Amino acid sequence: MTRQTRTITIAQAFDTLLKEPLPLRFTAYDGSSSGPKDAPFRFDLRNQRGLSYLLTAPGDLGMARAYVTGDLVIEGVHPGDPYEAMRLLQKGLKMRRPSPAEAVEILRAVGLSTLRPPAPPPQETIPRWRRVVEGLRHSEGRDAEVIRHHYDVSNTFYEYVLGPSMTYTCAVYPTEEATLEEAQSAKYELIAQKLGLQAGQRLLDIGCGWGGMVRHAAREHGVQVLGVTLSREQASWAQQAIKEERLDHLAEVRFMDYRHVEETGFDAISSIGLTEHIGVRNYPAYFGWIRDHLRPQGRLLNHCITRHDNRPRETGAFIDRYVFPDGELIGSGTIITEAQDAGLEVQHEENIRVHYAKTLAAWCHNLQENWDACVAEVGEETARVWGLYMAGSRLAFERNEIQLHHVLATRTDANGASGYPLRHAF
Repeated sequence: MTRQTRTITIAQAFDTLLKEPLPLRFTAYDGSSSGPKDAPFRFDLRNQRGLSYLLTAPGDLGMARAYVTGDLVIEGVHPGDPYEAMRLLQKGLKMRRPSPAEAVEILRAVGLSTLRPPAPPPQETIPRWRRVVEGLRHSEGRDAEVIRHHYDVSNTFYEYVLGPSMTYTCAVYPTEEATLEEAQSAKYELIAQKLGLQAGQRLLDIGCGWGGMVRHAAREHGVQVLGVTLSREQASWAQQAIKEERLDHLAEVRFMDYRHVEETGFDAISSIGLTEHIGVRNYPAYFGWIRDHLRPQGRLLNHCITRHDNRPRETGAFIDRYVFPDGELIGSGTIITEAQDAGLEVQHEENIRVHYAKTLAAWCHNLQENWDACVAEVGEETARVWGLYMAGSRLAFERNEIQLHHVLATRTDANGASGYPLRHAF
């Protein structure tokens, strides 16, 4: 008598790896399914390539590859804003390691061919270890390359997602009901107040993006502003916006590395969303450069994403490969320490974490509302990357896994004069 070999389905194999049942429906291309039929969301695995992605790159990278290519489809949410499904998945997905017998049974069900890694989607950059081998991390050339990867997607695409402000950094919501545009304007004004900007002063905005702070400071405060960015597309857009607003006599944006700025003696320097890109080991040089380019009693406002602690760790594989190659985050304590060690006096620190969650929700809303136009501009796979990354980032800010800090510092002179008032004026 021949012994019959039991073959399990893909859905059964999936269930085998779960510690607890998920409150969602899972369906697979072999016709199998699991989970409640009336679940609000359905994860539909469309083909063998998607299964191979999941098996050969466990964790967020494998799921991202399958999702970006459309091999894994989440039904019940829009791809421009998959937040609700991701929130449920992050809360309830608890995997366990299968026993040797279970592993053999799963492999028999899915087939050994599924363990051959498919080529990753074209939106994915090479792994970090290869980038380290092929070029010095955070060299000027490497920094320019990774900035182009993220920011030179398409100015038109960013207009759809970011809205009229063209501001790709955390907004500051003056009220719960404020619009994204009102919140971005409030953010720039808050920074201007922290820097004490006055007409006739000189401001350097490093990593200036599309020139939002540059134009705000010139238009609202009469400040002479220089902005620099490593993105050619950003610089081109900002230069045109400056001309259209007739701010040429006050504002300038250059396509260049901030380290090549020859002018010095600035009254103020703003760094809004740049520190994440420069590398923690480069903080001493970064803050030292800023100190040397401020006049005595000049001010720095450093605005950047941080971790909730100061323990170094690598960025997740999805963010590193698809969003911010070479990006590094650390806690605000490290930021403050490095600024102080470079000779700057820290005057004020503020965490605006909850504002970034609201900002990301607004960007996801814009992506969803303009989905067809965004797909026409950059392709569906890239648009899916953005929906996934922004919704996931919103979750991380809400859960206090990452934060956003303002650090305000002065170049206090040798006699102890900082030029800072007795109390904060903002």
